[in-house]
Amino acid sequence: MKIIKYLFASALILIMAVSCNKGIDPIDEVAPKPDASDPTLQILYPIEGKIVRSDQEVATIVIKLVAIDDVELKSVIVHLDGAEIASYTTFKDYRRALIEYPYTNLTDGDHVLRAVATDLTGKAIEKTLNFKKVTVPVYNPLEGETLYLPFEESLIDGITGEALSLTGTASYVEGKAGTAFVGAPDTYITRPSAGIATPEFSVAFWYAANAEPARAGVIAISPAGDDRKVGFRLLREGNATEQKLGLNFGIGTTEVWMNPFVTFAPEGQWMHVAITISTTKATIYVDGQVVAETEIATPLDWTGCPSMTISSGVPNFAYWEHFSDQSSYDEMHFFSRAISAAEVQGLMGSK
Repeated sequence: MKIIKYLFASALILIMAVSCNKGIDPIDEVAPKPDASDPTLQILYPIEGKIVRSDQEVATIVIKLVAIDDVELKSVIVHLDGAEIASYTTFKDYRRALIEYPYTNLTDGDHVLRAVATDLTGKAIEKTLNFKKVTVPVYNPLEGETLYLPFEESLIDGITGEALSLTGTASYVEGKAGTAFVGAPDTYITRPSAGIATPEFSVAFWYAANAEPARAGVIAISPAGDDRKVGFRLLREGNATEQKLGLNFGIGTTEVWMNPFVTFAPEGQWMHVAITISTTKATIYVDGQVVAETEIATPLDWTGCPSMTISSGVPNFAYWEHFSDQSSYDEMHFFSRAISAAEVQGLMGSK
């Protein structure tokens, strides 16, 4: 009887083994191939020529790189400013190493990062990049300030730390304070208008006009279609020798034009523009001086204006050829209240 039981158990195990392996392709032995190619190496972060910003004088960054070999990696070595800071000789995937190394002692100034990847046959590749670290103090928003864009090689709101959306390609140049955003064809910044579109409204920023194209949208918080009895539209128009800035906004019952409020030769010079609208009056400042002022009967009407566009009129104010602006923008502040002349002067000189 015991023999029968053992025979039955053995047969059952054999059947299960066959069933479990049914449908699985057999493993074929593959002869190792010769190591014919050099390894490859890419430094993902930091980025060549870019600035690392932190509110700490001594900051922690995560250095990211990926090394790949056709057969097997032997080592990856990381140096910062001439000193070895990390060495790797074992890898989960012996042909591809994704390395994230937290470096905890990054001080202000210029830095040189160098990484070397070597394969088992001794073939090596080296990558070097330069970057800079700066300390940026925590920004304390002014009363009623709803959005602050310093444009320090990013579209990050200095108040919330959140990045605005970008369509197209972002470029940055030397600005009035640090770097400035430069518009490009089919490029614009967007953000929901919630918190921006308030009964009282102010915006202040530095602007350096580019006369190409001849006309463009600058800031648009506008409804679909061409209803200008609601929303806000700041625009640029002119030609290669003379440009003007104009403003149109809606107060529900009618539209209000302040156009043009400044005319200038487009030589790329910086000007400071501030627009402040209370429930009864709209005032425009250029370089700290009042250039236009008008009384309004009712407050701003934002009905049907869900989003804001910067450096273009697209999508809702694209008519009259108010497409993407190739001008430069810096130090842009938005407020949910009317700001004073003294505050405009302060914004011109502050960062």
